[in-house]
Amino acid sequence: MSERRVATVFTHRRPIETSAALGELVAAARAAGFTLRFSPEETVKHDLRAEPGIEVDATPSPDVDLCVVLGGDGTILHALRIYARTGVPVFGVNFGEVGFLATVDPDDVAGGLRHAFRGEFETLTLPGIEAQSGGGVWLAMNDVSFHRQQGLRVADLSVEVGEEEVARVRCDGLVVATPAGSTGYNLANGGPVMAWGVEGLAVSYIAPHSLTARTLVVAPADPITIRNRSREEPVDVSIDGRPVCELQPGGALSARFRDEIGTLAQSHGASFYHRLREKFGRLASGA
Repeated sequence: MSERRVATVFTHRRPIETSAALGELVAAARAAGFTLRFSPEETVKHDLRAEPGIEVDATPSPDVDLCVVLGGDGTILHALRIYARTGVPVFGVNFGEVGFLATVDPDDVAGGLRHAFRGEFETLTLPGIEAQSGGGVWLAMNDVSFHRQQGLRVADLSVEVGEEEVARVRCDGLVVATPAGSTGYNLANGGPVMAWGVEGLAVSYIAPHSLTARTLVVAPADPITIRNRSREEPVDVSIDGRPVCELQPGGALSARFRDEIGTLAQSHGASFYHRLREKFGRLASGA
């Protein structure tokens, strides 16, 4: 860690969503003696200028004490990937739809940021997925997803665990999810919710053309291989919702559980089950 206290900042892709909160962030950081560091993208997004306590056009680096996110789960995931394996805590203030990874709601920005800069939070280490295909290697915090391409026939995908093929399913795609990602695309597929702290990966199918396709929870030590069994149709592959490559007919991608990848800050006494009830109960009620 550097001797002075520094926090990197990432924000929602639409600056209008966080403009007011950004002002509160700057004020809270100055009061706490923190310097805020903004990447070139964030600098342009908010039309920032360098001044005491604000560094602009800075490449994110691990020599910081904290990462503050004003955004939704997508922005928080981006920050977790940036600071993977560094131990830098990512403190999220929700400006998204669900904000399952955020620890502060928008109506408590000022109070939440004071806690953040005082270090008044707990940290939780989150696992990730190391995905490899061909010469490409990617790190996912939420999930690796496979999708049939628009206008083409359904995908024909097989799932191998270790050396055993455990399923071959015609479907619109499938998802390999971490426990943190189990409340995302996996949940929409009818996959299981895995509490944070559970070790393993969930494999769920998108619109399977089968009466027997079932979600599989795979032990952390067991490697997963997804193969495209189609003779003609490629399959799109996404990491945490970001397209990264095509899996050609006959191609394969390996997915491995990797422990202690991201460090997520959360309020003292925060409970996964309370968060589950509050976030998804609120959406179900329309509140």
